[in-house]
Amino acid sequence: MKFLLDNILIVAVALVSGGMLLWPMIRRGSSANVSPARATQLINREDAVVLDVRDSNAYATARVLNARNVPLAQLDKRVSDIVKFKNRPVILYDDAGTGLSDALAAFRKHGFTNVLALSGGLSGWREAGLPVER
Repeated sequence: MKFLLDNILIVAVALVSGGMLLWPMIRRGSSANVSPARATQLINREDAVVLDVRDSNAYATARVLNARNVPLAQLDKRVSDIVKFKNRPVILYDDAGTGLSDALAAFRKHGFTNVLALSGGLSGWREAGLPVER
């Protein structure tokens, strides 16, 4: 105990740095991200639905094979179109997979319980060598 009190600054730095090292692992473990390989398994084995949350122009340029376009800005208006997928895994993606936390929250608000974000987005899908429609 005397050691801790005499070296409180060193102990505090050690605790903070340890926490900073663990934070990415904790965050990654609790997130709803799915790799392109795992997404492919979900599509093939569990009939997962892939939804592109980008705007219609980006969707028209390139998209994951058989993906449906539901721009995040139009979700409230279009939820009746996709409510039939609530009981299936739903995989969301954007360009790089970095802005999907709002999309995940919005879909969960509408009752989707098994909604996942594609790690790396469309870029990650392409890097994995998976098919893209144009």
